[in-house]
Amino acid sequence: MSDKRHHAHFVHENMPGMFTELDPGIDRRSRRTRQALHQALIRLIVERGYDEITVADIAEAADAGRSTFYAHFTDKDDLLRSAGSYLKQVLVKEHEAEAERGNSPENRLLGFSRFMTAHLYEQRVIFHALMRGQGGPIFLEMIRDVLCEIVRQELPASSHGEALEREVAVQFIVGGYITVVTWWLRSGAKNDPSAVEAAFRKIASSGLSR
Repeated sequence: MSDKRHHAHFVHENMPGMFTELDPGIDRRSRRTRQALHQALIRLIVERGYDEITVADIAEAADAGRSTFYAHFTDKDDLLRSAGSYLKQVLVKEHEAEAERGNSPENRLLGFSRFMTAHLYEQRVIFHALMRGQGGPIFLEMIRDVLCEIVRQELPASSHGEALEREVAVQFIVGGYITVVTWWLRSGAKNDPSAVEAAFRKIASSGLSR
C-alpha cells in the first residue's frame, strides 16, 4: 500500500475526533458542508502539504463551489482555525472526565494531558503533515489557546495568587506540555504515550510545588 493510500485511510478513520464540527447552533445542511470542507482540507494536507493547497482545491475535493466555501470561511487558515471550536469541546469534556477520576489538585490541573497525548499520537500522520507547512503554527496556536483556558480555570485560587504568577504558571504548564509532545512526535514517537504523559506530569508537578 502506498503512503498516499495509507494516509487517506488514516485520515478517514481518525479525523472526526479532531476536525469534525458539531456546533448545535449550526443547521444540519451547513454542518454537513463545513464538515466536508474540514475533511477535504485535512485529506489534501496529508496528500500534498498545507502550503500547496488552494481554496479551489478544497472546494473541489469537498464537491462544493468556491462561493459555498466563502459563505462559511474567509480562507484556508480560517477553515483550519474553525476546527478549534470542536477540539475545545472534546478537550473540555475529556478533561472533566479525567478530573473526576481523582480529586487531587494535580489531577484537575493536569488532567488534560492524558487524553491530549493519546489523541495526538493517534493523529500523528496529520500532525506531521501540518507541521511541514504554515498550518503548523496555526494548529499549535489553536492547541495552546484551548489548553491555556482549561488550565486557567483549574489553577487553584490559593496557588500563585498574584495575577502575574498565575499566568506564568499557566504558560509554564501549557508551554512545557506543547514543547514535550512536539519533540516526542517529531522524534518518531518512540515512547509510549502513557510514559510521555507520566513524565510530563511528574516534571510539571515538581515545578509547580516549588
